[in-house]
Amino acid sequence: MNFELPYIPERTTSPRSSGLTMMMDKGLSWRQAENFVDSCSDYTDLVKLGFGTSYITKDLQRKIDIYHNAGLKVYLGGTLFEAFIVRGMFDDYRRLLEKYGIQTCEVSDGSIVLNHEKKCNYIKDLNQDFTVLSEVGSKEEGILISPNKWISMMQAELEAGSWKVIAEARESGTVGIYRPNGTAHVALVNKIAAKINMDDILWEAPIKAQQVWFIKQFGHNVNLGNISASEVIPLETLRIGLRGDTFHDFIPEVIEKANL
Repeated sequence: MNFELPYIPERTTSPRSSGLTMMMDKGLSWRQAENFVDSCSDYTDLVKLGFGTSYITKDLQRKIDIYHNAGLKVYLGGTLFEAFIVRGMFDDYRRLLEKYGIQTCEVSDGSIVLNHEKKCNYIKDLNQDFTVLSEVGSKEEGILISPNKWISMMQAELEAGSWKVIAEARESGTVGIYRPNGTAHVALVNKIAAKINMDDILWEAPIKAQQVWFIKQFGHNVNLGNISASEVIPLETLRIGLRGDTFHDFIPEVIEKANL
C-alpha cells in the first residue's frame, strides 16, 4: 500500500484460495494485458479469456505468457470448451491447452445440454493434468434450476475434482443467480451458501451493485468473477471499505462517533 490507514480489513494474499478475483478478458491486446498486469496483478488471481475470444485474439501466446509470468491463472471461456465438445473434439481441446501452456480450464454446459454424469467425467479426466473450474447454471434467460439441483450439481462437480464451482451469471449479470433486472436470487444464493463451502464457490458478479451485495452478504474475501479489466481496482476498494458503498462496513462505530 502507498500509505498507512487503520481499520482496513485484511485481505487474503496470493496465491489465494479465498477472496479470489477473476478478471474477464474480452479481447485485450497483449499491450493492454501488460498494462493490466502492471496495475492490477496484485488484486487478480484468475484471467478468463471470455467465451470464444481466444480463437480470434492476435498474439494469443504472447498475451497468455504475460499473464502467466505475473503469476495469474489463465483459462479459456467455458463457451469455447462447449464449442469443442459439441463438435466431438475433446481430445483436440486437451491438445489446445497443452499447446498454449494453459494449466487451468473451465468445464461448463451453459450453452449446450450435456448429461451431468458426462460433464463430471470431463472434470475427472481434465483434473488429472489441469486445475479445473466448473460452471453451474444456464446462460439462457428464463431457464430456472431449483436450489436443490444447483447444490447437488455443485457437490458432484467438486467431488469429481473441480477446484472451484462457478455460479453462472454471464457477462451481463442477468441470468443464473440473478434476475433479469440484475438483482440476486437471494433465496437461491443463501441456500447454496448454506450447503457449499463458500471458499469453493466463485460467484460471477459483473455489475458493481452485485459485487456490493456479495461483499455485504458474505464478507470482503468472497470469491467474485466476471470482473472487467477496468473494474478490478474499483472492486478491491469495495473489498476494503474505500468506496462509498462499503465505507462504513469496516470502521468501528465508536471511532466514527469519536471523530465526527
